[in-house]
Amino acid sequence: MIYLDANATEPLRPEAREAAMDAMAIVGNPSSPHSAGRQARAMLDHARRSVSAHLGVHPDNCVFTSGGTEANTLAVKGLGKGRRRLVGATEHDAVRKASDDTDQVEVLPVLSDGRIDLAVLEQKLADRSQETLVCIMLANNETGVINPIREVSRLCRAAQATLHVDAVQAVGRMPVSLADLGADSVALSGHKFGGLKGAGALVLAGNGPVVVPPMQAGGGQERGRRGGTQALPAIASMAAALDAALARPVDPGALRDRLETTALQQGVQVCGVDAPRLANTSCLLLPGVRSEAQLIALDLAGFCVSAGSACSSGKVGGSHVLHAMGLDDLASNALRVSLPWNVEARHVDEFILAYGKMAARRKAG
Repeated sequence: MIYLDANATEPLRPEAREAAMDAMAIVGNPSSPHSAGRQARAMLDHARRSVSAHLGVHPDNCVFTSGGTEANTLAVKGLGKGRRRLVGATEHDAVRKASDDTDQVEVLPVLSDGRIDLAVLEQKLADRSQETLVCIMLANNETGVINPIREVSRLCRAAQATLHVDAVQAVGRMPVSLADLGADSVALSGHKFGGLKGAGALVLAGNGPVVVPPMQAGGGQERGRRGGTQALPAIASMAAALDAALARPVDPGALRDRLETTALQQGVQVCGVDAPRLANTSCLLLPGVRSEAQLIALDLAGFCVSAGSACSSGKVGGSHVLHAMGLDDLASNALRVSLPWNVEARHVDEFILAYGKMAARRKAG
């Protein structure tokens, strides 16, 4: 098996596995006052300081969650409470569906290359009759397209709007700092950069604790912003994985470009090719061949890839991301290849060979 589905989940890093094992050896609850609880609390605090430092926020404003979906939902429902919400058309369903609780939602279109339409955003922000939350992702999970968040932030600041950024696919793969982005909040997920599944964080800008209404009150953990006992092994694993990802950054761009060059020669369209993208992500569009057929053929050949978001790959009608980019005719013909942190050149070369055979056979059939 050759695993090329990193945007669904990255392989577990050795450092993350070790940190999780160390945390599992601690029996205490981080909220307990006795020595075992204090030991657990010390590990939790260390993880919080580490993640906060990498994102450039005060440790008090790092809210641990169960993953990216909860972090995004907490931001949208908490920071967006009572506000008009402007949501990018290519956002992950975690952000899109978090606004089901209100009718004050407007969808922001994207350009044909997948980046947010800044002119429309500026036009929408001209209406200052009510407070506004803007939700724009940093890097798209299906195409890898990177949005111009600094420009988005500039427009938001001028309009006194709050900006939430889903950075789940970006953290660990490119520099991410709230100050550099100009964001008010950022969501991340540990298993997207090599940690255990089950831990994420919402990080908030501000020098002191930022108040966010909780979705679950529980026992007042996370300064009252997210109740429930913290999943210490997953959180420790997330912090260790982020340390490792940033200490030894991987740039698979040359391998990604090699893959795409071969695909283009076979009549395949690369989605978002003219926009800045994550170095590990390719969205390949093979006209006339449905995503499901491609996935089955490649799975039988020993390759793990996907048709888009792992959370919505079974949907009928194709990707909402590709529809938003104007690719209606090809939205059901997409294949996402996302290279993991431990990818090797031979993995990509073997995929190129298998994909070429699959594409020629399907087109001939």
